[in-house]
Amino acid sequence: MADNGRPRRPRGDGPGRGGPRKDRPGNDGPRKDGPRKDGPRQGGPRQDSSRRDDRHRPGDKSGSHSGSSRPERPTRAPRSSDRRPSGEAPRFQRRERTPVEPEPVFPDVDNDVEPKMLDRIARRELTALGKEEAEFVASHLVMAGRVIEDDPALALAHAQAAAYKGSRIAVVRETVGIAAYQTGDFALSLRELRTHRRLSGSDANLPMMVDCERGLGRPDKAIELAHSVDPNSLDTTVRVELAIALSGARLDKGQADKALLELQIPELNPDVAYRYSPALFDAYAVVLDELGRSDEAATWGSRANVAAEALEAAQPADDGLMVDDALDPSIVDEPAVDEPVLDEAVVDQPVALRRDDAEDPEGQA
Repeated sequence: MADNGRPRRPRGDGPGRGGPRKDRPGNDGPRKDGPRKDGPRQGGPRQDSSRRDDRHRPGDKSGSHSGSSRPERPTRAPRSSDRRPSGEAPRFQRRERTPVEPEPVFPDVDNDVEPKMLDRIARRELTALGKEEAEFVASHLVMAGRVIEDDPALALAHAQAAAYKGSRIAVVRETVGIAAYQTGDFALSLRELRTHRRLSGSDANLPMMVDCERGLGRPDKAIELAHSVDPNSLDTTVRVELAIALSGARLDKGQADKALLELQIPELNPDVAYRYSPALFDAYAVVLDELGRSDEAATWGSRANVAAEALEAAQPADDGLMVDDALDPSIVDEPAVDEPVLDEAVVDQPVALRRDDAEDPEGQA
């Protein structure tokens, strides 16, 4: 037997090569040496390469086929996929599952907080959740509203806790966006407010979104976003806040003249104070000062202070309160208890300004 395990073909005896075949007619004995009667064999003598044992085997580099012009086939180099690092686990081995992340730690809710303390409209949005989840979300939303003025970071933590179980609720994403805005995280705020706008279809937070673009150093995008809606389709408060944000974007671009024009809207009325009036008056004063009109800027700055103090003294703050513009916050016409609340667009007998204020050309906005 050969070294490779294959049985070697016998030689010399038996029906193999080299022995006589007795079954062939006329073969009465061994073949006699001597020349063939029919002449020499065509093609020359038989070469030793015809033997199977002498043929070139794959992998044998010692020789090649004798009498053949075909080149030797190169040995295929091992592919990179055939090689497996020594430390790699077998492919059939099941990999370990990634451990489940533990539930995040949420901020504590005050003992006196109850889910029913949440605004009724906001609670209606939570009906899409289960009872336990809705109570969890409502409690953290109440806490966010409670602490946002004193601790915006804590308010953001509560809002994000509510989003953990109520991420598809519009009011939840809105709360996260507002809290993030208060902390100065404008990227997070813009992302959350966009989501709220998509879920609710409301443009109520559009001024804040414009301000976020400003905070991110993109005044051009802020102006483009502000012009994406018709101002007449917005509520009065939203329209005023949008004008203030748009004016700020103009200032960011060094366009003080255009910034002043953005604020010259019907709501720039020094005779009446609404919730938005102090911010509007103050923004107008800032732009005037930017233009070098210091005296006019001081006048509108004082009007902003008068409106803020009058609104703080009166409750509710958005009653269409009449304000004397004589820089005396004590002179305020407060509505009687039994009088209906005035609509923001209707003012009944506004208080006249003093002559020195009436002569101010900027007072006729």
